[in-house]
Amino acid sequence: MTRSARRTTQVAAVGAAALLALSACSSDDSSSGSGSSAPRSSSSPKLSGTVTVFAAASLKESFTTLGEQFEKEHPGTKVTFSFGGSDSLAASITGGAPADLFAAASPKTMKIVTDAGDTSGAPETFVRNQLEIATLPGNPDKISSLKDLTKSDLKVVLCAEEVPCGSAAQKALAASGLKLTPVSYEQDVKSALTKVELKEADAAVVYKTDVRAAGDKVEGVDFPESADAVNDYPIALLKDAPNAEAAKAFIELVRSDQGQRVLTGAGFLKP
Repeated sequence: MTRSARRTTQVAAVGAAALLALSACSSDDSSSGSGSSAPRSSSSPKLSGTVTVFAAASLKESFTTLGEQFEKEHPGTKVTFSFGGSDSLAASITGGAPADLFAAASPKTMKIVTDAGDTSGAPETFVRNQLEIATLPGNPDKISSLKDLTKSDLKVVLCAEEVPCGSAAQKALAASGLKLTPVSYEQDVKSALTKVELKEADAAVVYKTDVRAAGDKVEGVDFPESADAVNDYPIALLKDAPNAEAAKAFIELVRSDQGQRVLTGAGFLKP
């Protein structure tokens, strides 16, 4: 082979090698680009729409705060609440009321919903709550114990026995061997507390969280029997939740460190 022919062959070989290298580089770039886009395509979809929360009345202040935080963290979402007695909310859910999740003030009321097959997965306890006596500001009747509520001249309000706060009050009374005849039984803890705030009653047995939320409108009195009637609060996603993904995210917020700070700051106990 002549020198000229050999030179031509070498140039061709170099050119072919360069072409192969360029092709490989292009393939790598393409593969790299595909790899970087994969996480974006598999990431969770952006949350949007309304989350409907059925929650015990005692959760009103803390859940409202968490709802506002949730909406800020997930633009395009809206959290709506239905607060009330847990037994009434449970009855609404089993009756077909549309909701995404349920936060009850006792396992007993949550069981109404789970027994009906209306939850998705097992409920989880996220906080606990303890009873306290709410008196008029300054405690003019000098109430210092659960026994003091049995005085005939006092107007005392309790939650209805089927409501978690009422059931807990009955447990506390039974533990102390006391019998109490209230002037009224209220359908949720906020209604019982309002009677004292409006001076329509001298005292009410409510949750510590409600006394704290009322500020200087009432005064709280601890009593040892409340330790025998601490309520666990379970939360659960509902089976036919219209916005299940957003509801799961709200439950995660409630159970997160951030959520627990809000709840314990309101007076709830950790589970």
